[in-house]
Amino acid sequence: MKTIGEIIEGHPLHHVPSTASVRDVARTMSKHNIGAIAVLDAGKLAGIFSERDLLTRVVAEGRDPEQTRVDSVMSRDLFVASPADAINEALQKMHDCKCRHLPVVHDGNLLGMVSIRDLLQIDDDANRAKASFLRELVMYAPDYET
Repeated sequence: MKTIGEIIEGHPLHHVPSTASVRDVARTMSKHNIGAIAVLDAGKLAGIFSERDLLTRVVAEGRDPEQTRVDSVMSRDLFVASPADAINEALQKMHDCKCRHLPVVHDGNLLGMVSIRDLLQIDDDANRAKASFLRELVMYAPDYET
């Protein structure tokens, strides 16, 4: 089974500075078609900003996205994944924090972001391969009774 480090390998790492406006961050997320983005302060992970943060802390509260800095509405209490984590460990962390994205951190450095979609795709691919194998086994098994 793949590790989180293997899953994020080769994926671009998108991030924004903590001083960016919510409007600029939302445009960056839209441009890259991502649901959450890492927020860095002096090069270190300070939080993440997600679609849920946009909805609950900006839109629902009637804040002006041009005037609101992302560091005032981002999620700060983060669960993070290690590159050595197994898929099930990352899924459990997402379940525990009720989130759909985990920053991947090693020795205090942000390496990437993994989404629940990434993890479920790996699981789906593995299950399809098993189903294909079992289908072939059943279809092409020799008839030992004759």
